[in-house]
Amino acid sequence: MTKVYIALGSNLDERHQYLVDAIEELKRHKEIIITLQSEIYETAPVGYTDQNDFLNMVVEAETELSPLDLLDYCQGIERELGRKRVVKWGPRTIDLDILLYNQENIKDDRLTIPHPHMHERAFVMVPLAELNPGVHITSVNQQAQEIVARMPKDELENVRIWKRD
Repeated sequence: MTKVYIALGSNLDERHQYLVDAIEELKRHKEIIITLQSEIYETAPVGYTDQNDFLNMVVEAETELSPLDLLDYCQGIERELGRKRVVKWGPRTIDLDILLYNQENIKDDRLTIPHPHMHERAFVMVPLAELNPGVHITSVNQQAQEIVARMPKDELENVRIWKRD
């Protein structure tokens, strides 16, 4: 079994329900076992900022799927849950990003692992470090907790544990 980390995010409609539905779809696959789930964090949008706040989280899983088969399955979940790619970094029902696949480095036309910008994004690194502070990010040769410790305070303050209203 291969250990993987997948980031999930949503900022449209029933944000929480989209996260729940995506996790259920991941669990439904016989070759994906969710082993840990982070807290859910509410985060300000990055890049295109004229949109609702996101709910973000990270799951740790074990899988027998190849990286591209896992990508295909994740993109299938996005399509099933109504994801439309209209504006880069724009609003979305659900986003699933493969962050890490074991300690492999993969660069393909469709997939780069480790995720190329994960170390720059507090909304990814905070929940990842919650699950596994010592996980090594090979692209920057640092552990998750080291990356979080060096992030700007204002970025970290925009990543808050979500409380249901």
